[in-house]
Amino acid sequence: MPVTTLSVLRHAALVGLTVAGLAVAVAPSPSFAYDPASTATINIDKNTLILRGYDAVAYQTQNKAMKGMAQYSASHNGATYQFVSAANRDLFKANPAKYEPAYGGFCAMGVALEKKLDGDPELFRVVDGKLFLNVNADVQKAWSRDVPGNIAKAETNWPDIKAKAPKDLN
Repeated sequence: MPVTTLSVLRHAALVGLTVAGLAVAVAPSPSFAYDPASTATINIDKNTLILRGYDAVAYQTQNKAMKGMAQYSASHNGATYQFVSAANRDLFKANPAKYEPAYGGFCAMGVALEKKLDGDPELFRVVDGKLFLNVNADVQKAWSRDVPGNIAKAETNWPDIKAKAPKDLN
């Protein structure tokens, strides 16, 4: 089979696409908040961003998970919050305790089970004016079967586990 310029170009293109595909497949995923070795009481990433940048106020005012923007940010208790608007940022600044997530943004069901699991900001529920997150849809479904009971368990457990590393909780 003769080697032509066209066949060389096709081979180079195929190799290039394969290498690019492998680079995407093995590239580290974005850094989210959860660190199993951290003893932090809030679920923040290496840049102190909480809720993966979702707007803490929008959960309560619009019952939606909405990605905030860096231009509308505020710091509170060592965490950086991002908001969709200056108005939401200002509401937060006026009363951060009203909008900050329960259990520092860790999974509510995890805390009920004496664990510190990552909280997914898209899997939320606001109960009595407080934001609760869960780690995945199956866990949220289980948590939803007994919200008051799971909150009561989590409230009992949180003081004992909040300053422990997730990897140290059996």
